[in-house]
Amino acid sequence: MSIPASANGEAQPSLGIDELLERVRAGYERIEPREAYEAARAGEALLVDIRYAALRERDGLIPGALVVERNELEWRLDPQGSHRLPEATSHALRIVVICNEGYASSLAVQSLHQLGLYRATDLVGGFQAWRGAGFPVG
Repeated sequence: MSIPASANGEAQPSLGIDELLERVRAGYERIEPREAYEAARAGEALLVDIRYAALRERDGLIPGALVVERNELEWRLDPQGSHRLPEATSHALRIVVICNEGYASSLAVQSLHQLGLYRATDLVGGFQAWRGAGFPVG
């Protein structure tokens, strides 16, 4: 097992992904499919689908969701960024990140929080939970 060094050079024990996810998720409130659907429908949240193309082609899309692949997420949603999307208007924007099952989205939210997008959250269970709850898929 490798032990990475901290900023001050002291050895720090490695985290496993399960513990990392638990720590990340403890820092914000995640959102269930019904709440995400209602917030998006009311214009109170921007749904952002970060699934890769093969999953979107296989399973479909959430109508109205903005598709931003994970490797472009920070550049596209940073309101101060030179490559931002027109929807990236403010650090106060409520963003709901959606991956396939709700794991990668949690790590993406942590990154968005580091950019100051403090209202970013993710969908518990991801796209599969959305579809399983019977919400629209196109």
